[in-house]
Amino acid sequence: MAQDKPHRTVDTSGTCCPEPLKQAHRAIKTMQPGEVLELISTDFGSRMDIPAWCKRTGHELLRTEEEGKTFHYYVRKRD
Repeated sequence: MAQDKPHRTVDTSGTCCPEPLKQAHRAIKTMQPGEVLELISTDFGSRMDIPAWCKRTGHELLRTEEEGKTFHYYVRKRD
């Protein structure tokens, strides 16, 4: 979907908890409501952490993609 094209990408590959979550939080704070963040992570724990963070903060997790041991999260900043 064209509207799901990320406005910003943050690659946290090679880091582990809590770094992917911290970087996602830091990045989304600088974005405008409705913009989409792509977060790339190799941390297996992010499979639980990112959806839980979205639910807690009200940001919308649009989709998650797995490529081998790499996870891509697409998160729309809440209004």
